[in-house]
Amino acid sequence: MRSRFGGSPSALRRAHSSKGSRAGMRATRTLLARQPPDTLHGITRARSRPGYAPMSVKLSDVLKDADKSSGVDSAVSEYEEQFKSAERGGSDAETSQHTSVNNLYYDLVTDFFEYGWGKSFHFAPRVPGESFKASLARHEHYMAHTLGLRPGMVVADIGCGVGGPLMEIARFSGARVVGINSNAYQLERARKLTDEAKLTDLADFIHCDFLNVEAPDESFDAAYSIEASCCAPDKVSIYREIYRLLKPGACFGAYEYCMTDRFDPTNPRHVRIKADIQLGGGLLIIDDYQTVDDALRTVGFEVLETRDLTFQTGPSIPWYQPLAGSGISLASFRSSRIGRSVTHGTLKVLEALRIVPQGSVRVADTLNLCAVAMVEAGRLGIFTPMYFVHARKPG
Repeated sequence: MRSRFGGSPSALRRAHSSKGSRAGMRATRTLLARQPPDTLHGITRARSRPGYAPMSVKLSDVLKDADKSSGVDSAVSEYEEQFKSAERGGSDAETSQHTSVNNLYYDLVTDFFEYGWGKSFHFAPRVPGESFKASLARHEHYMAHTLGLRPGMVVADIGCGVGGPLMEIARFSGARVVGINSNAYQLERARKLTDEAKLTDLADFIHCDFLNVEAPDESFDAAYSIEASCCAPDKVSIYREIYRLLKPGACFGAYEYCMTDRFDPTNPRHVRIKADIQLGGGLLIIDDYQTVDDALRTVGFEVLETRDLTFQTGPSIPWYQPLAGSGISLASFRSSRIGRSVTHGTLKVLEALRIVPQGSVRVADTLNLCAVAMVEAGRLGIFTPMYFVHARKPG
């Protein structure tokens, strides 16, 4: 899948800085078809594009759905109880518990994610001078480019969230993308946002469990998962289902959460950080590199490439910087340490005034637990949200 190339970095930058015209998008696709993957990750800078303007969400609107949010406080308690129960549970109950924990978690945090992060719920490598939003788009473009997505293909987005990456990849590649998600609220948001973006002709959605996708064997020309397969109870199960869904010769790409080789399971600090990421992120399991690689081969994939994209060549901005808060822009303020503190204080006032439901502060605290742990893990180099996987189904 590695392509020959010929276009210069300056030409690619000019294409990315186009004013959103159809001609500009076509020029970007044409140039990317001739670029090596590394020019998308660590060398060439993508500029901000119209689909990634700063948000204008009001905090008082974060939990505006009365039916969904009326029991927020009790839902947080239920999530914490189910998380602990699932951690203690045996393998027989693990799959159903995992789905239940994840659905509870995303029912609670989806609005907060949109408020603080935008519509693409993932991290990205970043270079100096590149905006956070542009780095997210480049990360998504890199996936589409590596998989060779193009018009006429039908592609599965495993764990599509509210559809941010799906819309960007569909718009960028021209492929039809099918978002697969077990969380009904996120799919409701994804359908609405896709309709508003006028991309319904390139997008579809399936509400189902990741491990039992309601689609026939060999339905898709490609599949990808962006920081989402971590929600499955184990890698072998979800990779086996993805393998089933792909046509022979089709490729799968993923950005995986992993504990790195620097993680020491005998180090109490490392163990505490990992536990905080898990509880704050709704994750019962975080695998290591080798577990991911082995799972791909176990189900039959030919592994074309795996590497940790946090290790960049040349100047770079750490993936966790938006959470740490140094050198932030106004657009990324909400996700920063100071921004989260302001949000916490504002929510306390709004709760007291009954403008947002009781329990909203507890949701914010849960997310902050994860954010603080991720920054600490990133600085220690023991965790990555972007272990890149590129594999092919033989045939």
